[in-house]
Amino acid sequence: MINWQEMGNLHVISKLEEILDKWFGTELIYTDMHYKMRSKHIEKDYVFKNHFFKVQMALSHGYNFIAQDIERFSDHLQTSQDKTFVFDSFFKHVKCVATKVVIDGEFLGCVMAYPFVLNTITADEESEIVKQLVECGAIEADAKSAVAHLKRLSSFDVEYLEELVQLVAGEVETFTTEISKREERIQALNSELGTKYRYHTMIGKSKQMQKIYQLLEKISNSESSVLINGENGTGKELVAKAVHYYSPRKDCQFLAVNCSAFNDNLLDSELFGHVKGAFTGAIKDKQGFFETANGGTLFLDEIGDTSLSMQVKLLRVLQEGTYMPVGADAPRRTDVRILAATNKDLKAMMAKGEFREDLYYRINVINVNLPSLRERHEDIPVLMDHFLKKRCDEAGMPIKQFSKKCMEKMLDYPWPGNVRELQNEVERLVVLAGDDKMITPDLLSQRILDHGAAPAVANRGINMSGKLKDALEELEAMMIREGLKRCNFNKSKLAKELGISRASLIMKVEKYDLDKRVKKAAGE
Repeated sequence: MINWQEMGNLHVISKLEEILDKWFGTELIYTDMHYKMRSKHIEKDYVFKNHFFKVQMALSHGYNFIAQDIERFSDHLQTSQDKTFVFDSFFKHVKCVATKVVIDGEFLGCVMAYPFVLNTITADEESEIVKQLVECGAIEADAKSAVAHLKRLSSFDVEYLEELVQLVAGEVETFTTEISKREERIQALNSELGTKYRYHTMIGKSKQMQKIYQLLEKISNSESSVLINGENGTGKELVAKAVHYYSPRKDCQFLAVNCSAFNDNLLDSELFGHVKGAFTGAIKDKQGFFETANGGTLFLDEIGDTSLSMQVKLLRVLQEGTYMPVGADAPRRTDVRILAATNKDLKAMMAKGEFREDLYYRINVINVNLPSLRERHEDIPVLMDHFLKKRCDEAGMPIKQFSKKCMEKMLDYPWPGNVRELQNEVERLVVLAGDDKMITPDLLSQRILDHGAAPAVANRGINMSGKLKDALEELEAMMIREGLKRCNFNKSKLAKELGISRASLIMKVEKYDLDKRVKKAAGE
């Protein structure tokens, strides 16, 4: 399978996107083997480079128009010998170039450049495009502006455009093939960690993670809905995949959808699909996720971001096993196991009327609470070792090592971004270390280096006059007070940091009246 999200991050492809925008005024769009758009154009905050495409996607059915184009050219490319196809889009005279992506003889999707018109277009034909936009709901001024901004390409320009789109498709094929080879090597390395600290693709030896593994084992044969709670970056989708691949549904589809990435109309179309004739341009039935995942598992990430109206539709699927595609006159049945995840407090949202109570209890039959990385401190070295081996293998370089000081700084940092932040930092360190075998602390991100660093004494309010003994005691009390906060009042840890015995530290805590438990008992 192709990781379409990674494509836009590749240097070669990002440069080709710049060329397509600058020379041809087109946007680069990716579609998968199921004819679904996989580029960032469906994200809420995406900034369109092409003005015509921006106006189109602002229409109530703009997404569906481009979806119909995708289905049409994907059908053609999948069944023909053509590598590339130039065709008229839903909007007459507005054209698109599409190239298929084929790996090991299997059709895996397409790359398309859209939109443009030929330089032979007439004023009457331009007026037709404007009229069609207006009929679909665009303001006339916006429609005229959109058409005026379309690039007029000669036949030579179109040939060059085809070559560039084919080049992008070739990069996608090459990158995916290389990644597949590397993933096989990574899997071999991962097996060295053994099964003790792993469950599916999750890694951790802490008590919290072991308890989660035990829970997942117990529910492996269950068909109950599961709600996964956890901060961003804790691995909620990994848990969902583990639940699926250890369940009786493992041989069927596992599909994941991020509910926060779509507005209500798009999410409706993605989840439930539509029927032919449901709206202008709906020339054939379109499967939604519930139909595609029939017999398998559907993972609804960030379910707390769904609207109340969408929650009603989801509740119907959970209760009755039926859903209504857009434009359908009769419900359809589906057999899908629902897994949901959120980083929000759904109970608080229920109290505010932002989340339906009946849906909450339907999805929360089994609850999995993922701990943050700072709550499973002993897993950090295991994860660091895993990510280090993975990144070095991907780069084709010998395994590096963390210096003792670098490891200490990494262990002291609270990792607010959780496992995802840790992985990014390790990958960054591997790159910055270059050919050096040892990873030293000077390569760490500034936020990690700055964590726990004491500010200059001059800014700390220390009394610089008077007796030396009093000043030293004031500094000592301040260091112990802040150290206790930093170590969460773990006196053994702080004594080790300060280089004194635990007994000596306890005496000093009593001397300066710094014990939080004593103060709490006194009502302070």
